[in-house]
Amino acid sequence: MTRCLPGILAMAIIVVASNILVQFTVGSWLTWGAFTYPFAFLVTDVMNRVYGARAARQAVLAGFVVGIACSLIAAGLDKTTLRIAIGSGVAFFVAQLTDITIFDTLRNRRWWVAPFWSSFIGSALDTALFFGIAFAAVLPVDVNTGWANEAVPLVGQGPVMALWVSLATADWLVKLCLALLALVPFRIAVRNLLRTERTI
Repeated sequence: MTRCLPGILAMAIIVVASNILVQFTVGSWLTWGAFTYPFAFLVTDVMNRVYGARAARQAVLAGFVVGIACSLIAAGLDKTTLRIAIGSGVAFFVAQLTDITIFDTLRNRRWWVAPFWSSFIGSALDTALFFGIAFAAVLPVDVNTGWANEAVPLVGQGPVMALWVSLATADWLVKLCLALLALVPFRIAVRNLLRTERTI
C-alpha cells in the first residue's frame, strides 16, 4: 500500500484540480479541466504497468471518492449541478475501470499499445457517459440543461447539433491528443519506477 501512495495521491490531486479548473473556460468549447483530467488515465496506466491492476483500482477508487466529495460540495442542493456530478462520477468510475481491463488485455504487446488503446477507449467512454448523463435532453430528468441543448454548428464549423455535442467533441479531441503525448511521461515514469522497484 505504501509504495502505491504516490499514485493514489497523484490521482486525488488530478481529480481535485480538474474539479476546480472545470469552472474556467478556454475559448468557446473547453475548460481548463479538459487539460488536467486526462492525466488520470496516465496515473492509472503507470500504476497498472508497475504495480498491477489491483493497485490501479486502488488509485481509481481514491480518485472516485475524492471526485464524489468535490462534486457533492459543488452541487449543494442544485438539481442541475447534481446531474453533472452524477455524470462525472459514473463516467470516471466506468471509464477508469475499462481502461484497467483493456490495459491488462494488451499488457504483453509493445510498450505503447496498452497505454494508448486503454486511454483512447477509456477517454471516449468517459466523454460519452459524462456529456450524455449531464446534458442530453433525452434523459428523463427534470432539471434545466436547456443551455446545453441549444442548436449550434458542431464546434463552430460543422452541422447544427446540440451545444453539448460540440463540448463533448472538443473535450474528446483534447483527451486523444493528451493520450498520445502522455506516452512519453508514461515510458519515463514506468522505467524509473521499475528501476526503483528492483533496487528495493
